[in-house]
Amino acid sequence: MAGFVLTLSSCNKKVDDVSPQTTGTTSENSTIDNWILENMRQVYYWNDKIPANPDTTLAPSDFFDSILYSFDATLRPDGDRFSWIEENATDLTAELSGQTKTTGMEFTLYLRTSGSTDVIAQVLYVLPNSPAEQAGLKRGDIISKVNGQSLSTTNYQSLLLGDATTYAFGMAQVSNQALVDTDVTKTVTTAVYQENPVFLDSVYTIGSKTIGYLVYNQFVPAPNGSNGTEYDNQVDAIFSKFKAQGVNELVLDLRYNPGGYTSSSANLASLIGKGVDASKLYFREEWNATITPELQKEYGSDFFLQKFSTKAQNIGGNLSRVFVLTTDWTASASELIINGLRPYMTVTTIGTTTHGKNVGSITITDDTGKIKWGMQPIVFKSFNSLGQSDYATGFTPSVEVEEPITLYPLGDTRDALLNAAIGQITGAGASSRLGATQNPLKALGSSIQRKAGGSQMVRPIKNLNL
Repeated sequence: MAGFVLTLSSCNKKVDDVSPQTTGTTSENSTIDNWILENMRQVYYWNDKIPANPDTTLAPSDFFDSILYSFDATLRPDGDRFSWIEENATDLTAELSGQTKTTGMEFTLYLRTSGSTDVIAQVLYVLPNSPAEQAGLKRGDIISKVNGQSLSTTNYQSLLLGDATTYAFGMAQVSNQALVDTDVTKTVTTAVYQENPVFLDSVYTIGSKTIGYLVYNQFVPAPNGSNGTEYDNQVDAIFSKFKAQGVNELVLDLRYNPGGYTSSSANLASLIGKGVDASKLYFREEWNATITPELQKEYGSDFFLQKFSTKAQNIGGNLSRVFVLTTDWTASASELIINGLRPYMTVTTIGTTTHGKNVGSITITDDTGKIKWGMQPIVFKSFNSLGQSDYATGFTPSVEVEEPITLYPLGDTRDALLNAAIGQITGAGASSRLGATQNPLKALGSSIQRKAGGSQMVRPIKNLNL
């Protein structure tokens, strides 16, 4: 396995020197495709399913797709839904660290009415000091037009999810239980923005219950370009505060968290778990049969084990349970929290069924700089300390609550999901709450699906040379 190098959250395989090529030529495609193929045959979780003689003249993105063991509900229900490739490895690593060119807001797309082709976008949250916040956009706002064009099923992708730099958002509002366009337009110009995943924290005291609440939107240890743990340290500080204030119930809001680095997931779990320390298993990884013996030989069996950390800020001693708020976009490292903590305490999920991603990836780049592409292939499946990994179709909520069309600010106790959690904690939430909050509009998707590939569990790996 000569020349295989994994560094911090990346896997770099050296290639032979190649002379400069014209972009997109068959020769260049072949060079890049063979680099892709060599790496994938080594680390891809389904490497035994890669075609024997794939066409290495294809454009790299097409070639990458052609060798995947792609998911098919009937033919390949155990297949790959998550591997992806990008033309610029620098952009890939930036996205995984929360840095993107963005308006600074995330939104859900809905059909405006049943059977219609009209579409609206509802703002889920707005990042602080972002262009969207500066334009006055806020959670719950409804967008019906972009640059003067009404949104529809045929144009919303190009209008909202294209490469534009300036957007004039035409606003709508709910009036007498109907959506009505207004004359209000809010103009936003995109900017490169580093998102802090630690969005909001609060403490609520209700009777004998001191409830800690954290909105955490991506598992990222530090800003792009940093090798530190600045964001993990912020999470530590929040739990230090929770501990000092005597928090005895916890609501973890992962409804908009599509995943991220397993190291940050382990850090957060280590602050919550009851009776956990560095001797206890958070999860283990199962890699393919080709690379497993090589990794075992070089690094020992501990390579595949992610233990908890012993954290002074851990509040598990005051908790018997944790409540996790979920939606369809709760994925990967977020689901790892649910699965990894269940052997140690009661985990109650509130919201809608999670995405269903029990596999993880690494970032592969070429450290010679000859190839600019970066890829994020699935390389392992995760299992908790009880050997459980049965959530490929998502975690069904313990208490089902859909987000309504009227949204309150995150952290407002009137928010449907937070209110349901508080009801469960205080005993005011009866079983009748199950399905109580229904949204009549049909969801088409969310901008969160584009966030770092949509749903990632990324293993940060240092100094792996085989």
